[in-house]
Amino acid sequence: MAAARRPVPTCLLLGAAGGGKSLVARRLRQLSTEDGNTELGAPPATLPTFVVDAANPTQVSSSCVQLLSVLSAAPLAAVPVLVLFNKMSCPGGLTQTPRCSDLPCYMSLAEMKSLFRMQDIVSCATQSITMLETSARDGTGLADVLQWLRATLGDAR
Repeated sequence: MAAARRPVPTCLLLGAAGGGKSLVARRLRQLSTEDGNTELGAPPATLPTFVVDAANPTQVSSSCVQLLSVLSAAPLAAVPVLVLFNKMSCPGGLTQTPRCSDLPCYMSLAEMKSLFRMQDIVSCATQSITMLETSARDGTGLADVLQWLRATLGDAR
């Protein structure tokens, strides 16, 4: 009989079209495999992760509405949520210039949080909300995503 395997971190990636959800999923799966896991897992160890396209300011309002819908869903009232501000880094590294991104039309993390009114959202939410800056394109911040998933699930690998 095979030994029962411990659930490994899983993301339920949500967000507007073009935000980078597919690339985030592929890169997290790759990162997870590289550090000894074979898969990111399956429910019931799924945690909602909301991906925001930081390079697309025209989607801010619709992304904010989507995030509020996720946070107000009754089944998620006590489930920790991770918000990823994706497409936030520079191809040449974060020190290259203070205003560079995967794509043009970049807003800083502070500007994104302000537009989303994240301080108000966090203070009114029933669940804990963690925000991370990522770039699925170059992998920036994805190790932090995996670490958050494992810590939240109680798997300290």
